Amino acid sequence: MSKTKIHVIHTGTVNVDRALPFKEKTLHPLPFSGWLRPNSWRMSVPVSAYLIEHPKGLILIDAGWSEEIRSNQRKHLGFMASTMIKGDLPEGQSIREQLQRLGIKTRDLDLVILSHMHSDHVSGIKHVAEAKRILVSDIEWQAAHNDSNYIRSMWEGVPIETFEMKSIPHGPYKSGLDLFGDGTLYAVFTPGHSNGQVSFLVQTDGGWVLLGSDVGYARKSWEQHILPGVTTSADDADKSLSWLSDFSKRDDCRMIIVNHDLEIKPQIIA
Repeated sequence: MSKTKIHVIHTGTVNVDRALPFKEKTLHPLPFSGWLRPNSWRMSVPVSAYLIEHPKGLILIDAGWSEEIRSNQRKHLGFMASTMIKGDLPEGQSIREQLQRLGIKTRDLDLVILSHMHSDHVSGIKHVAEAKRILVSDIEWQAAHNDSNYIRSMWEGVPIETFEMKSIPHGPYKSGLDLFGDGTLYAVFTPGHSNGQVSFLVQTDGGWVLLGSDVGYARKSWEQHILPGVTTSADDADKSLSWLSDFSKRDDCRMIIVNHDLEIKPQIIA
């Protein structure tokens, strides 16, 4: 009998142009930037992280916003990014503060694993730097060090390890990592939004919970096949979203949660 629990945690919000979560057909070359587009087209969406209480360990997926976003957003994000996205992190909502409220010290975390290294997923990583291990896929790590759109100062000095993709029974490419080697928790290779993005399949008593990261941004993403507005490969993004849609139809799929879905509230899934 599984005793796995998933805490869905919101670490503030991010305000973006609507074309960032939901790709638009437009003549605008960079609609997701919000440049030269009306403010009425902007929307605020949650920035999520997930704490998994698993019989074999305590795992945190993603780290949300850093508390630095409160005091010096432009410096933390960099000038260019700060013209496109606006982070908001109310008091008490950083991952450090929320873990503290749960009575969990950073060193209690057996594993922190990043779905990918875009700013709203890695920004708060220094708050959990004392975790026993911090992992990201080797593909994403390489992309993060070769692409100027990543903000390397966010994880500077943090002891991040990388993992290689292996054959698993799930995902658009049947590639990822069986985190405990027992088929109860998988990192699933779902590229497209970023080169090395992974989603997570968590086995619970009620079936699989799929934490889809930024493969899509809301239920309509996989129901209407709307790709994210930012992709590194439209083909990969298409395959990853199609897999998400197919998985949602399985009898053993309990729930799909994507990182920025307005319909998903903080909760505990047991």
